[in-house]
Amino acid sequence: MYRSKQINLFFIIIFTFIFISCAQEKSKKSNKAPNIIFILADDLGYGDVSSYNENSKIQTANIDKLASEGVLFTDAHTSSAVCTPTRYGILTGRYNWRSTLKKHVLQGYSKALITPDRKTIAGFLKNSGYKTAAIGKWHLGWDWSNIDKGKDSIDYSQKIKNGPTTNGFDFWYGFNGSLDMAPYVWVENDKPTMVPTKLTENKGQAMWRKGPTSDDFNHEQVLPDITKKTVNFINENAKGDQPFFVYMPLPAPHTPILPTDEFKGKSGLDNPYGDFVIMVDWVVGEIMKSLEEQGIADNTILVFTSDNGCSNQADFAQLATKEHDPSYVFRGHKADIFEGGHRVPFIVRWPEKVQSAKSSQLVCTTDFFGTIADALDMKIDDNMAEDSYSFLSALGVQSNLPKRESIVHHSINGSFAYRKGDYKAIFCPGSGGWSFPRPRDKAIDSLPKFQLYNLSSDLGEEHNLQDEKSELLEEYRKELSQIVLNGRSTEGTIQKNDGSERWSQLKWMNDL
Repeated sequence: MYRSKQINLFFIIIFTFIFISCAQEKSKKSNKAPNIIFILADDLGYGDVSSYNENSKIQTANIDKLASEGVLFTDAHTSSAVCTPTRYGILTGRYNWRSTLKKHVLQGYSKALITPDRKTIAGFLKNSGYKTAAIGKWHLGWDWSNIDKGKDSIDYSQKIKNGPTTNGFDFWYGFNGSLDMAPYVWVENDKPTMVPTKLTENKGQAMWRKGPTSDDFNHEQVLPDITKKTVNFINENAKGDQPFFVYMPLPAPHTPILPTDEFKGKSGLDNPYGDFVIMVDWVVGEIMKSLEEQGIADNTILVFTSDNGCSNQADFAQLATKEHDPSYVFRGHKADIFEGGHRVPFIVRWPEKVQSAKSSQLVCTTDFFGTIADALDMKIDDNMAEDSYSFLSALGVQSNLPKRESIVHHSINGSFAYRKGDYKAIFCPGSGGWSFPRPRDKAIDSLPKFQLYNLSSDLGEEHNLQDEKSELLEEYRKELSQIVLNGRSTEGTIQKNDGSERWSQLKWMNDL
């Protein structure tokens, strides 16, 4: 009997010790700042994600799982309808058109767009004790060695300057432009991994432009390569005392559309674009699996979105024969001022703090900076993240900061639109991009100079209310003009935009 009591007491002590240890471990994890991962797809349409499109013919199981465990935003937008500008906005928390790039995108040989005095979210987090990494497609320019003498004079054996590591990232692995823009060279931190020895090019949906290519750069393997690098970074840093931030800009499903053999035919759409989307979904699954295996999923803020709408390179006509629309119910696609150009899937998961939900809160990709600062209770200086609002309250987390109530849209040719409440004013006569009516189409001459749509009743932007609501159009023009001139849309000291203020796209400021 006595021995039995001893044994029972022994187990009670052991279980108590285990319970206390677990509680202490849980407390330790809860007190640590959250890890942060931002996955940015390239040219993925709103309608390509099955949790966003009830009629989608592409089933994105991993992204759907992420959405079911986090907050799915239905009214989220990129700051631009094309690549480079959106990336600028994400990292700086500033509207892209405030930079010197007033329209279009950079190329693979372009110099750095982010100025040395501009604080990025990476630099902000690094100064706050985070280990920071960027892995994938940069497309914000950097300075190749000897580039001043021309692209044919680049010395690939030397380090680059003014790249990701200059902009707050402790670690970088990736390439400079889009995956279809030469040169095709991996750069790790500031050093090209190999000197290119050949010229390569490809055609069709798998197209990339002719250019220098290093022997270790295989276009088809780029997506698996950056996925492996990212997973390795997570695994190596999961148990450390230092929280980490990973910015993972994917090169897919942008051209070249190159699903690997494992994914060919998986979508059932007879179109490699659909298969490439399935491959992007696989990437998201690999990141989620790594977080689970390392036991850090609960205290990791995981964001997934796209840099703009789907590109016409996906072959919309062919996809329509399979009853799949990458733009869902929205008008237009990548490059356009219409909703299909900039309304994107946007999902945020943070299990330790955030319950699963669907939110109609208006969000811009520039808001990532402000939201992270709010979540960490850190102050943003007046000359930082001038167009970044916190959407923390939309995640169900306490916040005293104002929500976004309006947003500025921007197309590839630099056209502007202004959305507030139900209404969206477009200050150009057409798409401002690649869908009809394009800026140089003859039909433009016969169209009204401006457009006004009620998105609550007209998501397809079909009924121009310019004449019926001219006073509202004028009100929006004045508000947008002030946002442009103030150098910021958030509260704070007036700031200056970069470059010349004589933008050809701003004629509308005095046209009504």
